[in-house]
Amino acid sequence: MRVLLFTGKGGVGKTSVAAATALLAADSGARTLVLSTDVAHSLADAFDCPVGSTPTRVADNLYAQQLDAVERFEDSWGEVRSYLVQVMGWAGVDLVEAEELAVLPGLEEVFALIDLADHAASGAWEAIVVDCAPTAETIRLLSLPEVLGWYMDRVFPASRKLAKLARPLLGALGGVPPVAGDAVFGALEDVMARLVEVRELLADRGRSSLRLVVNPEKMVIAEARRTATYLALFGYRVDAVVANRLLPDAVQDPWFKAWREAHAEHLAAIEAGFAPIPVLRADLASDELVGIDRLRAFAAELYGDDDPLSVLHEGDGLEVVRRDATSVLRLPLPFCDHDELEVGRRDADLLVRVGPYRRAVHLPDSLQRRPVGRAALVDGYLEVEFGEPG
Repeated sequence: MRVLLFTGKGGVGKTSVAAATALLAADSGARTLVLSTDVAHSLADAFDCPVGSTPTRVADNLYAQQLDAVERFEDSWGEVRSYLVQVMGWAGVDLVEAEELAVLPGLEEVFALIDLADHAASGAWEAIVVDCAPTAETIRLLSLPEVLGWYMDRVFPASRKLAKLARPLLGALGGVPPVAGDAVFGALEDVMARLVEVRELLADRGRSSLRLVVNPEKMVIAEARRTATYLALFGYRVDAVVANRLLPDAVQDPWFKAWREAHAEHLAAIEAGFAPIPVLRADLASDELVGIDRLRAFAAELYGDDDPLSVLHEGDGLEVVRRDATSVLRLPLPFCDHDELEVGRRDADLLVRVGPYRRAVHLPDSLQRRPVGRAALVDGYLEVEFGEPG
């Protein structure tokens, strides 16, 4: 099974690209699901047909789904929600308001990942294409398993033990908020276990790939470069870049001369900047990309004779290499600047921060007993040297 995730700055056409890719995969015989994690769902508009919160058939071998966080809430978060409503009730919040406030910000991303894990484990699909939210939300989505895993490993056990000890005492007292029970902690553990499954799926470079959709515009390209860095930080591979809405060669009107020159310059920057990642090209359409026939024609233009489900680029991941008496951990961080990078160590974790995003890289056993030496950015990689054990 293959999982393809499409993301990009809002308005670049990622929904059309994702829908067209899914349709081409289905036409090739693969039983395909295209899934939207963007709260501003547009899949139904792209296919020009209704799409529900469960897989809805839109063509032969092709099903589409637009996630509904409210519907997923009771299934995956019911115990936690009940507890939050109790706490808010204790604080004097009206019941109706408490019910609304219990839907915490960011839960859409959690449920999207859980649905993705469930679909992947079901065996019902040979391909899953994900129309992701714009890049900032996508990075938050894909960093969730890593970030929450860190808290669950270090903070969660202590919090659960404390709650267990305090529950009998506080339960006998009046005027104190209710203490979370085992059912609440169990629900949190279940959610976290499913997020770990997603992390393993999306980090598997044979099964999952991300594709960045860009337009030939300076700000869009700059955001795509930052996105590539942040995705690499969390171990996800970009196997292609889609340069969408290029001005066609057929447009020769002098009014478009400056526009055409700018597009050519930006396209050259995309191809040079992301090399050796392949760049797929799609011209600016003469009409809206709506409906099966229009999407099918767009997919043929985008992929030609290539298989949309193939791994288009075999990128490098985190690795440890030996140089004389020194072990070097190498983490790909394309487009990263020295000024936005911080590296530290805490026990068995290497702490890496790039801009606003932070990751704790758990060190292999072979490096945990070694002192950290030099750290530097070298040709798009963070290289951290480890000396001999003391």
